[in-house]
Order: sequence, then C-alpha cells, then structure tokens
Amino acid sequence: MPIYLGTTLRRLVSEKRGLLVPGAGNALAARVIEDSGFEAVYLSGAGLTNQFYGIPDLGFINLNDVATHTAAICDVVQIPLIVDIDTGFGNAVNVHHAIKVLERAGASAIQMEDQASPKRCGHFSGKQIISKEEMCGKIKAAVDARVHEDFLIIARTDARALNGLDDALDRAASYAQAGADMTFIEAPESIEEINIIASQSYCPQLINIVIGGKTPSLPLADLSEMGFGIVLYANAALQGAVRGMTNALNHLKEHGELKEDPTLVATFSERQSCVKKDYFDSLERKFS
Repeated sequence: MPIYLGTTLRRLVSEKRGLLVPGAGNALAARVIEDSGFEAVYLSGAGLTNQFYGIPDLGFINLNDVATHTAAICDVVQIPLIVDIDTGFGNAVNVHHAIKVLERAGASAIQMEDQASPKRCGHFSGKQIISKEEMCGKIKAAVDARVHEDFLIIARTDARALNGLDDALDRAASYAQAGADMTFIEAPESIEEINIIASQSYCPQLINIVIGGKTPSLPLADLSEMGFGIVLYANAALQGAVRGMTNALNHLKEHGELKEDPTLVATFSERQSCVKKDYFDSLERKFS
C-alpha cells in the first residue's frame, strides 16, 4: 500500500530542516507548485478568499469552500496538503466536524488559529483572539476527530500582535500540550523573535513569511539552521500570479496584441502540460 501522505509530512516536519511550503489558492496553483519540485503544498485561506471571491482575507470563506478546493487539489497532486481552516468555522464542535470533512477530502494536515470570528489576515491590524482555554478545547476536538494519527494538527496563535511574544509563546506551549503536532506563532517582528520561536523544543515550529508583511524575510538556509519544521510562503504564488497577469494585460491594453512571449505568458504547450492534457488524451484513446 502507498504511504499515507500525512505520515510523509510528519517525517518531513520532524526533520526540522525548514521544509519549504508554498501556498495555493486553487488546484491549478497546487499543480504548478508540485511541478516545481516542492514536497508539500498549503491551501491558503487568504489565497482562496482572494482568488475565489476577489475580496480581502476577512473571514468570508466557509467549510464548503475549503472542502471543495481541498478535494480538487488532492485530485491533481501527489504531495501532502496542509489546509488553512482559519478559526475552525465555529466552536469546538464545529472544529470536530470540519476535521472529519477535510480528512475525508484528502487533506494531510490542518492549520487552525486562535483569532476570534470574524478573523482577518494575520498581518492586518484589528485582530482579536479567544481565550487560551477555548483554543485548547478546539485542538482537543481536532485530535479527537481525526481518523489517522498522522493527520497533523497545526495550531497558530495571533497573540504576538495583541499581547506580545511572551503570551504567544505561552499559548503555543499550551496548544502543544493540548495535542497540537506543530505550533505557529504568527507575525514575529524581528530576527531576535524568530530565533526565540525556533528555539522552542516542545514540538516543531512553523514560520510564515508574508511578502511585504511584518515578519523579516531570511534565507531558507538560515531558517533551516534555526530548526524550523516548516517555512511557509502562503501567498507567493498568488502574488506572482497577480504580477504576471498585470504585466500581460497591461501589454495587451497598450499594444492591442499579445503574442506567445515567454517573458509575459506561458506558451500554449506549457499551459496544456500544466493541466496534464496528455493524460486525458490517453484516456480518450483508451476508451474510444
């Protein structure tokens, strides 16, 4: 039998070598990420909200949105998928249900945060957080709901922005004690804080690099040496896609024509290769 992808992900994370994980907002982006050689992919709540609805990351997506995109991604990639479930779509009972739905849909892990609903991007101002005790209850519900023991529960705290790093560290340690397999302190604001987070030994740590956000960007080699389990670039693909679309469409608007220029657009054959058209052609030949 093939190895469960969650087991693969747990092993990669436990190596604490800074597993580099880009985020995707849809199945096409996930395919590009896999084709680029990455070992895991992250379904970004912000990316999904931006790309699916065209609106900011302010708590608009629901479990059905996430489950639909989880299943679509898992149908087309063969690498572990980490799914951002924001605040878990409600209380601990809602979290319990969400885990069952998303594990069936093919996710290898979920990431859940301790913001109050409606949540907002971790690098926005105006965030609010729930009590440590309530979040621990949600984590226990997630652990109870999973079927496979290697389905990872990643607990994020947004306390750094509201109460400072010490409270965030305390919360993260409590979340690990409640059963989280990995913790994620969002939006540290200095290299010193990043080093402190990396030094926490109770479970692997995740660092999220938001391009243009509050956290300083460091080379992967440095973050790997610090011992992070995952180095997340949740919306690098999205920001690259926006820039690529803008460049191509500005050229079209200015010149009234857009040829197969590889500096502006993927070629027709590259586009078909990305969606595996050859595979569907083979199916057509097989069954006609």
